[in-house]
Amino acid sequence: MPMTRAGELAGLQVWVVEDDPELRALLLDDLAWRGATVRGLGSAEALYRALLSDRCDIVVLDVGLPGEDGYAVASHLRASASIGIVMLTGRGDARDMALGLNQGADLYLVKPPDMDVLAAGLHSLRRRLPTASPAPAIAAPAPRWRLADDDWTLHAPTAATLALTVMERGVLQRLFEAAGAAVTREQLIANLTDAPWDFDPHRLDVLVHRLRTRVRSATGVELPIRALRGQGYLLTV
Repeated sequence: MPMTRAGELAGLQVWVVEDDPELRALLLDDLAWRGATVRGLGSAEALYRALLSDRCDIVVLDVGLPGEDGYAVASHLRASASIGIVMLTGRGDARDMALGLNQGADLYLVKPPDMDVLAAGLHSLRRRLPTASPAPAIAAPAPRWRLADDDWTLHAPTAATLALTVMERGVLQRLFEAAGAAVTREQLIANLTDAPWDFDPHRLDVLVHRLRTRVRSATGVELPIRALRGQGYLLTV
């Protein structure tokens, strides 16, 4: 089973071409946490414009793009550039997969992709592509996020700290307990109130957003909480 590691894709330039803004944001968030330098684009036209002035190592490409579809984009990229191509599709039919591979894709995955599998595929592509940025030398383990003072203080890897509110403490306690695993919205809400049925789930999203903003302002770094589509939240420490 693939191992999830922060920074495992460090130095790799990955562009995600996906017209679904929510899925695009989730992919970018996860790949950035793994160390990749990322850019999100919503169409083939946006990709072509970006390539006029910049370069990337690998394109993660949705098949069902508006306008020019992913198959045509893959064929164009394969004919004109030495770029790794990972295709994403909502259809897992063998004929669709064969078409994608024949058009130049290096890897073909069904949406939503397992992020460990996607990361493993990107890592493998980096080794095979002559133009891809090499992996950096392995460094010493970085300092970690942690809770202290009976969970009332958040310590960042930079040694900066933040005093937590009651609600923030409740969210982070549950996320730290399950660090590296998804925690559902229902589980987080149950940690905040004795009457979860009266708690508006939108309040949880607002709370997490404000917590991220406070942490960024107090510590200068991003709190590694990832929103998981249709699941909840994940803390990667």
